[in-house]
Amino acid sequence: MAETAVFDSTVAGVMAELAGLEDPRAREVNEKHGDDHGVNLGKLRAVAKRLKTQQDLSKELWDTGDTAARLLSLLICKPKAFGRDELDRMLREARTPKVQDWLVNYVVKKSPHCEDLRQEWFADADPVVASAGWALTSERVVKKPEGLALEQLLDTIEAEMKEAPDRLQWAMNHTLAQIGIEHPGLRARALGIGERLEVLKDYPTPPNCTSPFAPSWINEMVRRKAGT
Repeated sequence: MAETAVFDSTVAGVMAELAGLEDPRAREVNEKHGDDHGVNLGKLRAVAKRLKTQQDLSKELWDTGDTAARLLSLLICKPKAFGRDELDRMLREARTPKVQDWLVNYVVKKSPHCEDLRQEWFADADPVVASAGWALTSERVVKKPEGLALEQLLDTIEAEMKEAPDRLQWAMNHTLAQIGIEHPGLRARALGIGERLEVLKDYPTPPNCTSPFAPSWINEMVRRKAGT
């Protein structure tokens, strides 16, 4: 009879397990994207599936400051259990792109504090924090545009995106593309801004993938929606 594996679900035990999953090749790939960990994300998700939801453990893993542990913590947390100030602190502590991306998409978007934080982060002087605000704004452009000043968003993008730091530029470009895709009345202007600024025009894009260059992205998604 096969033995059932026994796992230590304490912080120390989980950290030891993550250390055992460290892969130098995965770290090399991740570091090219600014993420300082070497754990395959599929294996990380398998650990999260086994642990299930554990809010206390999630907080303890986050507090280690370790990137792989923080990614795992975001997979086993209860998004609605975090307070507003707690989420704000976590966002400002999220040093790497993947941690920020998962925090925004897996946790903040499900929080009752999402809109309040979107507005605060959007106007933040720190471009990394502001990029989170723009990411949440892109979501609203698609799902709940009522109340958003879309023309003013385009004004800001036109004036600031070209010189914005990388993560903020990427998030602003995403908003530009979503406005062009979802709002036909503003599509021509969005395309024009993208063509003039040429942000991400030469971004290396694998075959069969859509370029992040806003005009290409907009035109391709509109074509798909039309079924042509």
